[in-house]
Amino acid sequence: MDFLLTPGTIVRHPGQPDWGLGRIQAVNGDSLAVNFEEVGRQIIRTRHVALEIVEPAMGYE
Repeated sequence: MDFLLTPGTIVRHPGQPDWGLGRIQAVNGDSLAVNFEEVGRQIIRTRHVALEIVEPAMGYE
């Protein structure tokens, strides 16, 4: 499923619902830079957190 975690994808952090929705800004291995509505840019390690995809990035299919 990591192949769906591309720049532009809208995600939600299951353990931090108060962060709001986030848009993936960059991918570097298992690290994602995600800009969340309420807390700004966060670095998420996909080996530790399984982000929920809300809307796939357009044009990356």
